[in-house]
Amino acid sequence: MRLPSRGKVGPLCTLCRRLSSKHPGSQDGSPPAPAPTSGPLPENEPTAEDKIPKRAPSECSVILFPGQGSQFVGMGRGLLKYGNAKEMFSAAEKILGYDLLSLCLNGPEEELMKTVHCQPAVFVTSLAAVERLNHVNPEAIEACVAAAGFSVGEFAALVFSGAIGFAEALYAVKVRAEAMQKASELVPSGMLSVMGRPQAKYKYACLQAKEHCKSLGVQEPVCSVANYLFPDGRVMAGHQQALEFLQQHSRRLHFARTKALPVSGAFHTELMQSAQEPLREVLRQIEIRRPEINVYSNVDGKRYMHEGHVRKQLAKQLVSPVKWEQTLHEIYERTQGQGFPHTYEVGPGKQLGATLQKCNMKAFKAYTHVDVTAYEDQ
Repeated sequence: MRLPSRGKVGPLCTLCRRLSSKHPGSQDGSPPAPAPTSGPLPENEPTAEDKIPKRAPSECSVILFPGQGSQFVGMGRGLLKYGNAKEMFSAAEKILGYDLLSLCLNGPEEELMKTVHCQPAVFVTSLAAVERLNHVNPEAIEACVAAAGFSVGEFAALVFSGAIGFAEALYAVKVRAEAMQKASELVPSGMLSVMGRPQAKYKYACLQAKEHCKSLGVQEPVCSVANYLFPDGRVMAGHQQALEFLQQHSRRLHFARTKALPVSGAFHTELMQSAQEPLREVLRQIEIRRPEINVYSNVDGKRYMHEGHVRKQLAKQLVSPVKWEQTLHEIYERTQGQGFPHTYEVGPGKQLGATLQKCNMKAFKAYTHVDVTAYEDQ
């Protein structure tokens, strides 16, 4: 396996460290010497957050990175004049072997929607949006204490945190997307967005759907919660017959609304097992460091502790539900009377803002979306 060479887009890889690693004794805010790149940081190595003077919560920021499904034709058009954005798309073309920028700007939509294309597209566009945020509001970068990403967005969050280099992370995303595409082609499957009523029992609904599949002759049927979005907001995934059952019996199962998602497979379920080994292999080969700010794992909503933890959780994430609601609770949990940080969603779409609004209205009051299409500074 040929990995991309390091150092092509170094300024991006160190953006978070350069801007948010000010030493207390620094008079001019100049960055510290770069961390050594010969190996992972020791587990007891102090993070950049440890070195920064403590800020009040309301003076801090949190950055959220969206996942697959947020993409649309035209995204990235308003980002190219900022920082390293154009260089990122140029580097992506070399790593991916096709013109990602043209695909993002011009489509065709059916190509952009494919798993193999949309995951790299969302990853690069989101990090390009960080460049815009740094131009418009550098304080948001400097004051960032935590980041999280939804599914593939977790790779962008790790790049932002200094844990993985841009080129290596994009190559891992490429391998991940291709493996997930192949896994989705093995069996007819999909994902179903569900808005449940308070009495809905999701595990029971999945059990009923699997029994239905067995009655149709489906061997080892799969149906499970793939995404925990917000209270009573779930995404179910599994065999196509199981999802059809859930839709047909939605009233009996106390689902207020169901909607099939335009994806090719049952992501974040055991139907993605065949995609794990290709991702594990590339994760073993790339350099991963301990994040320099808090980055939260989709698998359990807890922050990453060290480089081995990152490798393990990123592979496990493919077959585990995205616990986004739990992640938001972990990030924004605080004692009564404490202020909330400013939250920035960087990348296409505003879905993460919508989930934050449903999970924590007080935190949402300090939410901003960084636009990826408009040219004007906001």
